[in-house]
Amino acid sequence: MSGQPAARRTVLKGAALAGAAGLGVAACSTDSKLGHAERPTPTAPVALGAPEEIPVGGAKLYREQRLMVSCPAKGEYKAFSAQCTHAGCVLDKIEDGHGNCPCHGSRFNVMTGKPVQGPATVPLPSVPVKVKDGKLVAGPDA
Repeated sequence: MSGQPAARRTVLKGAALAGAAGLGVAACSTDSKLGHAERPTPTAPVALGAPEEIPVGGAKLYREQRLMVSCPAKGEYKAFSAQCTHAGCVLDKIEDGHGNCPCHGSRFNVMTGKPVQGPATVPLPSVPVKVKDGKLVAGPDA
C-alpha cells in the first residue's frame, strides 16, 4: 500500500501541471480580449487616410486596423501587420524607429518589420499598400 500514495501524488502533480499549461495557452490565445486576431493581416482593402500623415523616414500605427505603415522615402510606403508574431498582441506605439509590443516587450523595425528585441523572432507579415485616390489603402488588391 505504500506505493499508492506516491502514484496518487504523481497523478495529482501531472494534473496540476496540465492545468497550469492550459492557463498559459489561454493567456496567449487568439481569442483573448487583448487585441489578438485570428488573421494578422487584412482580408479586404482598408482605407487608412492621407499618405501625408506618415513622415518620410517614419511610420504610423493604425491600431484599430492592426497595421503599421512606414515611409522610407517620399512617395514610398511599406505596410506590416501590427500584430506581434510572439503572442499576437497589437503593437501600442512607435518609438525610435521601432514598433513596440506592450505584452512581452518585443520591438520591430518599422522599415523592415524584423524583430530587433525579443521574445519575438519572426518578422511582422508585410501587407500590400498603395496610394489610391489620394488615400493610403492596405490589404489584398491594394
